[in-house]
Amino acid sequence: MPAEIVNIALIASVWIIPVLLAVTLHEAAHGWAAWKLGDDTAKVLGRVSFNPLRHVDPFGTVLLPSFLLLMSSPFLFGWAKPVPVNFLRLREPRRSMVLVAAAGPAMNFALAYLAALSLHLVDFLPTGIAPWIGENLINLITLNVVLAVFNMLPLPPLDGGRVAVGLLPPVLAAPLARLERFGFAIIVAIMFLAPYLSRQFGQDFDPFALIVIGPVNYLIRIIAIAAGIQ
Repeated sequence: MPAEIVNIALIASVWIIPVLLAVTLHEAAHGWAAWKLGDDTAKVLGRVSFNPLRHVDPFGTVLLPSFLLLMSSPFLFGWAKPVPVNFLRLREPRRSMVLVAAAGPAMNFALAYLAALSLHLVDFLPTGIAPWIGENLINLITLNVVLAVFNMLPLPPLDGGRVAVGLLPPVLAAPLARLERFGFAIIVAIMFLAPYLSRQFGQDFDPFALIVIGPVNYLIRIIAIAAGIQ
């Protein structure tokens, strides 16, 4: 087997579990919060589940992480199928919308903290598997914080956009909510188009790194301190 393929397989082996845990539990948290706040749509459809197969999105969970892996990206990124929520069925819809939207990133931060605490146990594992477990846990921390920070950007359909719509006064919330139909295009422009165009003009402008990577690094340090690993 060519060395390059072996290397990719080794890298993939320490990212697959973190990706599946991060995106699966993120979406399950949305569904659980909606169920507890009055909307059982996700529960009826089986989306309040720890089974990754119920949440896998072919592009966001499989193709995009695989592409980033092949491109030797410094980290992987992805998402699962959005959990369906009927906000009209929620008790106190505006308040509940905020709580449902925030549940996903909150789960990611909780997973990151649990992974950081688990690093204390790595030294007690057999030497043959300890480094592999350690890399999985480090990647689990990184990926969950990236997902949480990215999803909390105040742009619908991201979770932060829904939180902002629920918290802002109607005069500001309404135009922000109307951006949802363009949200994915704006995200693609921020993540891929802007850096590409800037390089064509000899610049190095990466808005994703500016608005996500900086906060991610800061929050990872905070989590590490809180977990006693730094």
